[in-house]
Amino acid sequence: MTNFESIDAHIEENLESNLDELSRLCAIPSIAAQNIGLEECAKVVADMLAARGFKTQILPTSGAPVVYAERAGKGDKTLLIYNHYDVQPPEPLDLWDSPPFEATRRNGKIFARGISDDKGHFVGRLLALDALLAQEDELPCTIKFVLEGGEEIGSPDMPEFVKNHVDLLAADACIWEFGGVNHEDVPQQIMGMRGICYVELSVERLTMDVHSGLGGSVFPNAAWRLVWALASLKGPDERIRIPGHYDNVVDPSQRDRELASALPYEGDDYKERYGVDEFLGGVSGNPDFYLQEAMQPTCTICGLDSGYQGPGTKTVQPAKALAKVDFRLVPNQTPEEVLENLRVHLDAEGFGDVQIKYLGGEAPGRTDPDDPFVDLVVKAAEEVYGMKQTKVPMSGGSGPNHAFLHYLDLPIATCGMGYPGNQVHAPNENIRIDLYVKAAKHMARIIRDFAAA
Repeated sequence: MTNFESIDAHIEENLESNLDELSRLCAIPSIAAQNIGLEECAKVVADMLAARGFKTQILPTSGAPVVYAERAGKGDKTLLIYNHYDVQPPEPLDLWDSPPFEATRRNGKIFARGISDDKGHFVGRLLALDALLAQEDELPCTIKFVLEGGEEIGSPDMPEFVKNHVDLLAADACIWEFGGVNHEDVPQQIMGMRGICYVELSVERLTMDVHSGLGGSVFPNAAWRLVWALASLKGPDERIRIPGHYDNVVDPSQRDRELASALPYEGDDYKERYGVDEFLGGVSGNPDFYLQEAMQPTCTICGLDSGYQGPGTKTVQPAKALAKVDFRLVPNQTPEEVLENLRVHLDAEGFGDVQIKYLGGEAPGRTDPDDPFVDLVVKAAEEVYGMKQTKVPMSGGSGPNHAFLHYLDLPIATCGMGYPGNQVHAPNENIRIDLYVKAAKHMARIIRDFAAA
């Protein structure tokens, strides 16, 4: 057998034991939002890496610990791999078809909270390393892992951690936490992430809720007050009305438009999957659909709470109202400028009583789509998937990649087993086993090709 045939055979022959390892990791409810199981999970992750000859450290932060691991290779290059071991809360529990922290197989898939986001990506990369080490006693190049436990709450500690550990994390390139295929099973290379500024807006107008017949005509209503404040943020034309919000926005380049034009149109799949009748502004077809989806700023009301919301009626004038709002950011916006502009806007509109609580954020970050490392990862997919990865300029989601790009000055590429139906952050999160195997094979090729380049 050729070298890669042996590597692929090892991945397939050792798949079951690797999936058992993944199941044990998924059994730990490492929920960042609730500060549950994080230290326990960090230790298990460190032990998994130590068992493969990595020198590991569990490094403290103001929140969840960071796991760092390094194993020297025979080449002179270093590849950094970023993952996270924390997961989203599993609720609502009644919508799960099997217990969220018991990995369960059905129809070629495995279901568990965190199995796709992000424990499966981590353990699948260990499967690739195991296959490489089965061929030779040394890795082709030095591999460094950094795994955090706060990604699902906005990575509040990672920018400072990366800034303070530049020498420890120094590398020539980085593989990011996720990756996968689109609705047509075409592998995708995602080369950037939007930033985010997540806030809680609240207003309190009374010391207690009041009978609506008593106060409805003469007392201020906190719910109306907040609704009016929220309405000032964005108009029916979907344009964000906060002065200065678009001042630093960098419009998509001609290269972005070229890449977007080459992407398969996902609108029809979205309509079927999510029950969308029409997209905002009537947008349809690429490049316009993709550029609007992933490369425009957003302002999203994520949740509202005020007064009575139980069954039946309760005639009450609410004293307090609260909303969760996220702003997705594009280059070169920052969370800091959004916070400042938001406060100025609310005050100018007469909503000085609306309080802003900053819940977290991170700046957007991008890798040059024509970076040689990106091209190497794109090409390495061809032998596994029968095609190269399609280049996607940015993801609509967010993560701490800006800190890695800014402080470490390295290119970041993606490789993984994600697919549109894996239901991350939702009940019945899952992975497809066939894509799990392909991602491991792709990862092994990336490491070998990177070391030899």
